[in-house]
Amino acid sequence: MTDRELYERAVAVAQRAYAPYSSYLVGAAVLLRDGRVVEGVNVENAAYPLGICAEKSALSAAVVAGYGPGDVEAIGITASPCGGCRQWLHEFRLDRATYLHDGELVTRSAAELLPDTWSL
Repeated sequence: MTDRELYERAVAVAQRAYAPYSSYLVGAAVLLRDGRVVEGVNVENAAYPLGICAEKSALSAAVVAGYGPGDVEAIGITASPCGGCRQWLHEFRLDRATYLHDGELVTRSAAELLPDTWSL
């Protein structure tokens, strides 16, 4: 699957996001190293900090399916990832993230997105 196809899959799944407060629908599609694709969407909550980003939703679904750090190759996202999600991408050791930035589809490594990460 190409990075563009992964991004387009994220665009399609974004329509299922739960965003009644912001109406900002975000989708994510994670490509696992075995070729499987897992999707996620943002899910808002009236207590705003309790919502979940699409990237975290997709990576959580991958974990539920038995995958972990190192098993994830790439992610397509309909928005630039927030700082917290950039740390998640680093911890899961993704090779690349593709998203729309200033009207252009870009692909960045996790290290490019968050050069000074936390590692335990």
